[in-house]
Amino acid sequence: MRAERNPLLIGLAVVVVAVALAFLLSNYHLFQLTMVVAYAIAILGLDMLTGYTGQISLGHGAFYAVGAYVAAILMANFNVPYWATLPVSAVVCAGFGFAFGFPALRLGGLYLALATFALAIAVPQLLKYKLLEDWTGGVQGIVISKPDAPFGLPLNQDQWLYLFTLAVGVVLFVLARNLLGGRIGRAMRAVRDHGVAAEAMGIDIALLKTRSFALSAMYTGIAGALGAIAVQFVAPDSFAVFLSITLFVGLVVGGITSLSGAVFGAIFIVFLPNFADQISKAAPGAIYGVILIAFLYLAPKGFAGLLRRLVGPRAPHLAAPASSTPAAPPRPARAKN
Repeated sequence: MRAERNPLLIGLAVVVVAVALAFLLSNYHLFQLTMVVAYAIAILGLDMLTGYTGQISLGHGAFYAVGAYVAAILMANFNVPYWATLPVSAVVCAGFGFAFGFPALRLGGLYLALATFALAIAVPQLLKYKLLEDWTGGVQGIVISKPDAPFGLPLNQDQWLYLFTLAVGVVLFVLARNLLGGRIGRAMRAVRDHGVAAEAMGIDIALLKTRSFALSAMYTGIAGALGAIAVQFVAPDSFAVFLSITLFVGLVVGGITSLSGAVFGAIFIVFLPNFADQISKAAPGAIYGVILIAFLYLAPKGFAGLLRRLVGPRAPHLAAPASSTPAAPPRPARAKN
C-alpha cells in the first residue's frame, strides 16, 4: 500500500521527524514546540466538544488553568513527581467538567457559549481569592522547577521535556482517534447532526453531552499541566479569558473535526504572534488580526480543509468524519402517462 494512502505510515513519519527535531533545534525552539504539543492537546479536547458534539465552548482556558494549577501545587507543595501530576490533573478536570457540564449543557447553543465564557472570566478571579492564596500563591503565582532527564539520559531539560510532552501527546491523539472512530464517536456525531433522531434511537443525549464535556475538560487539563511544567510558572493573569479565545481560534484555524487540524491550529497560535511582532512591533495585534482574517477568507474550513482541497482523496486521515445519519433514499420515478 502506498504511504500516501496509509494514515498510520504518515503518522509514524511525522512522529519520527518530531523526535529528530529534539536533537536539531535550540532550547528556545524546543520550548516553543513543547507548547505546540500542549496546545494541540487542548485544542483536541475542545474539538471533541465543539466539533464532534456540537456544543460551543468559550471557556476552556478555565480547564487549562485548573490543570496547570493542580500540577504546580502538587509539585511545589507536595514534591509530587511531574509525571504523576498528569493523571491527577486529568481526574480533577474531568470531575470539574462533569460538574459544570451537567447543568450547563442543558442550555445549549449561544447560552452554553455564554455560560462557558463566564467560567473563563470567573476562574482567574477565584485563583486570586484570599482564602485560596495559601494554595494558589495569589497574584504572585507559583514557581516550579523544570524536570531533568531520568536514568542518566544524555538530554538537557528542554530536550527531555519536549520528548516527554510529545510522547503524552501521541498517546492522547491515538486514544482520541480510536474513541472518535468507534461507537462513541458515532453517537457524538449523531447528537451533533440530528439530536431528535439520536434520542429516538435510544441515545441518552444529556448523559452523552455531559461525558463529552468531562472528556474534553480532561484533555484540556492535561494540556494545562504540561504547559505549566514547560513554563515553570503559573499565575492567574496567565489564564485570562484571552486564552479561551486563543484555543477557539486554534480550533477554527486548524479545522473542526480533524485530528491533524488540532496540530495545525496549535502551530498557528504559537508562532503567529511572534511573526506578527517581527513585522510590526508598533501594532502586532493589528497584523495578527489581518493575517487571521485573510487566512479564514482563503481557507474557511481551516488548515485541514485546505489540505483536503489540495490533496483530495489521497489523504483520508485529513477528512472529517462523515455524518452518522444515513442519506435519504432516492425518490421513485413517476410513471409516465
